[in-house]
Amino acid sequence: MDDLFVLSVVVFIIFLSTLVRSAFGFGNALVAMPLLALVVGVKEATPLVALAGLVIALTMLIKEWRELIWKDTLVLLISSLAGLPLGLLMLTAFPENIVRTILGVILIGFGLYNLLGIQLPVLKNPALAVPFGFLAGILGGAYNANGPPVVIYGMIRGWKKEAFRASLQGFFFVSSLMIITGHAIAGLWSGQILKEFLFSLPGVILAVFLGEMIAKKITQENFNRVIYTFLVLMGLLMFFR
Repeated sequence: MDDLFVLSVVVFIIFLSTLVRSAFGFGNALVAMPLLALVVGVKEATPLVALAGLVIALTMLIKEWRELIWKDTLVLLISSLAGLPLGLLMLTAFPENIVRTILGVILIGFGLYNLLGIQLPVLKNPALAVPFGFLAGILGGAYNANGPPVVIYGMIRGWKKEAFRASLQGFFFVSSLMIITGHAIAGLWSGQILKEFLFSLPGVILAVFLGEMIAKKITQENFNRVIYTFLVLMGLLMFFR
């Protein structure tokens, strides 16, 4: 494919995935990775999505930091760091397909359970952040899947959409810093990736603002429905990766 055409497609995919992330708080990798893998390959797509994710989180936090639930987010981050070594151990000790299957079943079950209208009780105890953060660290270290436990935690805590979006960005910002540092140390960056990233930046900034406008027009009920649908899709992807 022509280089300019490929670059244009990459910029559009990053824009589209950022729009989803800005509106709902997560999901950019769910949108971007499968599409970018088809265009530029997984090795190029992975560090590119990580770089974009860092900018998305920072841009959203600058605008929405007042909505961030600091205590919960901090506990999630600290406990996820504690789970990271166990996740790295699982990466070598456990069959990947078994762990992915378990995670997929949990995500699909949780999402469908709520989509069918059988609402779980809202749990008020912030100490729940510890096991969910620990699980996020395990899954992040093992299979780069630290998002789902944090998303589920926010839902069972009954976070409003503004707090949900902001608090996830606080968690993802620190996680993204760790991930891109690892990518840099591993030598995954290239001139082509940085070029694609720089050309994507204006679209990322624009998409964050547009996503915020979309979020304001969505009711809390519809917002929750979209989140649960995303969880089901993420669960299904666990069976095909």
